[in-house]
Amino acid sequence: MIDLVLTLIGPDHPGIVDSVSEVVAAHGGNWLESRMAHLAGKFAGVLCVEVAEEKAAALEEALGRLAVSGLKVIVERSSPVEAPRQHAMEIELLGVDRPGLVHEVSALLAAHRINVEELATDRRAAAHSGDHMFHAHIRVIIPETFDVTAVRQGLERLAGDLMVEIRLAEALGDPR
Repeated sequence: MIDLVLTLIGPDHPGIVDSVSEVVAAHGGNWLESRMAHLAGKFAGVLCVEVAEEKAAALEEALGRLAVSGLKVIVERSSPVEAPRQHAMEIELLGVDRPGLVHEVSALLAAHRINVEELATDRRAAAHSGDHMFHAHIRVIIPETFDVTAVRQGLERLAGDLMVEIRLAEALGDPR
């Protein structure tokens, strides 16, 4: 068995997930995990599929034929990697929206060599003022031997500089 990581993007319409899942099932593939969303009129997603090695090429070819419906599919083969001992942390950011917020936080994390495992963001109107509020949920992976205090202090300084709220907490249900 091998893992295929798929990236999907195309015009949003009902039935996209069904079309992809039908092709995966027809080739004996097992849908493992995915993240999909409607973004600015497009449907975008990533997913991981497990399939028998002898069926992988046929599955890739069949997924490519979804382009006639406007869905672009990129397929990357992957193999399991054993990760060193580490733990997951969750970062929540909330503040008035402005350009550069994601970059400021990601630069701090990169400087500490912390891996971003998941990033979900959105923008919405504030209840009373109508200002655009930016919200980010970030799941990061920190080596077990790393001093989390340094990251926490860096995030607190950044929150003050950017005038946003940032919270760092242990991830619930951390499987690592």
